Amino acid sequence: MAIGTSYKARWWHKHKTTGKVVCTLCPRACQIPDGGRGFCFVRANEGGELVLTTYGRSSGFCIDPIEKKPLSHFLPGTSVLSLGTAGCNLGCKFCQNWDISKSRAMDTLAEQAGPEAIVTAAQEAGCRSIAFTYNDPVIWAEYAIDIAQAAHPAGIKTVAVTAGYISPEARNEFFQSIDAANVDLKAFNETFYRKLTQTRLAPVLDTLTYLKHETDVWLEITTLVIPGENDSPKELGAMCRWIVDELGPDVPIHFSAFHPAFKMNNTPATPHETLIRARQTALDAGIRYAYVGNVHDPPRESTYCPDCGKLLIERNGYTLGEYSLDRSRCTSCGYIVPGLFERAPGNWGRRCLPVRLGRPCGS
Repeated sequence: MAIGTSYKARWWHKHKTTGKVVCTLCPRACQIPDGGRGFCFVRANEGGELVLTTYGRSSGFCIDPIEKKPLSHFLPGTSVLSLGTAGCNLGCKFCQNWDISKSRAMDTLAEQAGPEAIVTAAQEAGCRSIAFTYNDPVIWAEYAIDIAQAAHPAGIKTVAVTAGYISPEARNEFFQSIDAANVDLKAFNETFYRKLTQTRLAPVLDTLTYLKHETDVWLEITTLVIPGENDSPKELGAMCRWIVDELGPDVPIHFSAFHPAFKMNNTPATPHETLIRARQTALDAGIRYAYVGNVHDPPRESTYCPDCGKLLIERNGYTLGEYSLDRSRCTSCGYIVPGLFERAPGNWGRRCLPVRLGRPCGS
């Protein structure tokens, strides 16, 4: 098919009585009339068939440090080719990428590129992986899967940065193509999910347990800590205990600072002390690898050996310093740290370089 045209979607059926298209990609199960679009805006009913309108169309490409995703235990120091499209299947009032994920205009999509062109660009740039990010790749799963299937034979890994709001029907095929995922666990209370994201918590927890116990996907978690909404010690403690009980102590968690955005411009930014407290709560609950993000705090961005306490990966923002791992082993005591590590880290540093590939959308 021609890149930039509507792509026949997977995971749907027709409603028996209304004739509407029912999208089964995510728990919303949108019922879409002919000519209409789902909540995400990018999946549409065209002539009685569900199509993805953003296949091969990106809001931009950038070469990032892998730590920006954030992933701390997956090829540290290497570069990743990042891309996103438009739209989202969540309705987060605090969205930090709202200009992309909340877009209802196709002019957000600047470039057209097929899977092979993206893989070639990653190879030429020396990227070890390709990240599906900026907006949630669940809603453009067909495009992400095709890119991943082109990337793996070339020795390039794939990363999904996602809220994990995906149906059991679709998640197996989607995550079969993914090597690492950072899942946003946005809060640990149903009221937050319903009020501030227009979704539900349970499907996200299901995705997390599925990824940990039924796949080989390397998993890390991010929680954006929002003052007055999900930052109470009681809630953070309950969330961390759930992670240890259901996922185990080795799943890294990142506590990131909220900055006023979108429909929550009047909510204050997260105090640094709140992130420090959240990280300590995680460590006290038994999580072995807890980090802070969106603030400058090298000691709490770095990785330490849970056994002997040695500094294993020193981080200052996205720049690495001391590195005391021999692949996955602590060079001091031999403790095995989970993740994907090599004998030496990458040296990409903090650079974030926008790149152009393909051709402008509409050309």
